[in-house]
Amino acid sequence: MESESLLSESELTRYNRQIIIDDWGQKGQEKLNGSTVLIAGMGGLGCPVALYLTAAGVGKIILVDKDEFELSNLNRQILAWQQDIGQPKAKTVAEKLLQLNPHVQADALKTEITEDNVNDIVNDSTVVVDAMDNWTTRFLLNQECVNQEIPFVHAGIQGLTGQITTIIPGKGPCLRCILPEDPEEMATFSVVGATSGLFAMLQVMETLKIIVGFGEILEGRMLLFDGERMDYRSTQVRHRNDCPVCSHLWES
Repeated sequence: MESESLLSESELTRYNRQIIIDDWGQKGQEKLNGSTVLIAGMGGLGCPVALYLTAAGVGKIILVDKDEFELSNLNRQILAWQQDIGQPKAKTVAEKLLQLNPHVQADALKTEITEDNVNDIVNDSTVVVDAMDNWTTRFLLNQECVNQEIPFVHAGIQGLTGQITTIIPGKGPCLRCILPEDPEEMATFSVVGATSGLFAMLQVMETLKIIVGFGEILEGRMLLFDGERMDYRSTQVRHRNDCPVCSHLWES
């Protein structure tokens, strides 16, 4: 006897094209429905990540950004429209997500992620998506995800290039293993909207596979893409036994 679905008829119809994927199924969709994804940053990565996770049926999405939309954001932050200039990013995006999919809960936090609040912000997340544009916050999120053993999907972009890796605490390297020294912060960096969209979709794909539980993810690998040369490569990354963030997870 089949168990009763946790999804409504409307949801089963809405998500049918992904439910019929062999390794996805109704159970996979129910996992999505019961998950919480934190998206840190509502910029060029965060906007499309939020859009596609909402369309896929993630049950709860938490959007964190301290800023308002500016005119210079509109080449890549696809949920920012002309009339949204000056409006808070997280709240504006949350309102649009609910128009796309009323079955999803979208919570907006207009705040800066700091050492004082990162624990509360990350707590209870199924996956954390790094859509930030500064390394200080990225490393702070990395540390907290390691502490709470929460999957952390990192991507970084500049111009026509980018990188992505997925961190599963205790199973592969953390971001600090990969980057032991802080990269130089840039007040303003070049970016093409298509680069943002490309890496956002890869982050969505990784997030969905983690939650549903199928396929291979970029754990222990960094995927690099050069859009100018239309070239990509995957390189292996390893954990460091002396990593100040995650080495305790590797102690026997």
